[in-house]
Amino acid sequence: MIGVQIKQRKLSDEVVEHLERLIRTGELAEADRLPSERELMRQFGVGRPSIREALLHLSKMGLVEVRSGERARVTRPTPQFVIDALSGPARHMISAPGGVHDFQSARLFFEVGLARNAAVNATAEDIESFKEALEINRQSIGDLTRFERTDVDFHYVLAVITRNRIFTAIHAALAEWLLEQRRTTLAKGEDRKAYEAHREIFEAIAARDPDGAEAAMRRHLEYVSRRYLEIARPK
Repeated sequence: MIGVQIKQRKLSDEVVEHLERLIRTGELAEADRLPSERELMRQFGVGRPSIREALLHLSKMGLVEVRSGERARVTRPTPQFVIDALSGPARHMISAPGGVHDFQSARLFFEVGLARNAAVNATAEDIESFKEALEINRQSIGDLTRFERTDVDFHYVLAVITRNRIFTAIHAALAEWLLEQRRTTLAKGEDRKAYEAHREIFEAIAARDPDGAEAAMRRHLEYVSRRYLEIARPK
C-alpha cells in the first residue's frame, strides 16, 4: 500500500511483548523470579541493553520489580500504582488553563455517584463509621489544619463504602491533586459551613435518600468550586 510507513520495532519491544504475555496468561505467576539477564539474553538472542530496557519498561507497567543485584520478580499492578503513575501528568493538567475546573468537575461527578451509592448500599456499620467521621469533623471546627484532614477523611468513607479499591485510589488521588483548592477555600467560618454541608450529606445517606444525598453533595461541591474561583480569579 503506497504511503503506508512500517515502523520497525525495537528488540526490547519484542522482549516486553513476550514476557507480558507470559505474565498475563499466568505462565509467570506473581512473585516468580525471571531468569537472569544473561539467561534472558541467551533466550531472546539480544544484548544486555535490550534486556535492561525491556525490564525497565515492564517495571513502569507495574509487572516486574527490579532490584540491583537480584533477578527481576513478577508483581501485579495495584490501583494505587496506576493512580501514582498518573500523578505527574495530572499535576501538569491542573496547572494548565481550565485545569482546576476540569478536575473540580471530575470530583463532582465522582463524589455525587459515591453519595448516591452510599444511600443505597451502605450497611449499618458503614453508617456508624460515617457518623463517627462526621463527629470528628465537627470537633475539629476552629482548627483549620485538623479540619482539612478530617474533611478528607469524611469524604473518604464514601469511597470505602463501595468496597472497590479503584474508587478508594481515585478518591485519594483527587484529594491530593485538589489540595491547593481545599486550602484556598478553607478559612475562619468556612469550616463550620463545610461541616453543615457534611451533616446534610450524612443525614440524607442515613435516611436512605439517594436523591437527597446526591443533591446535598452537589450543593456542597458546587459551593466549594464557586468560592475557589472567586478567591483565585485575578483581580
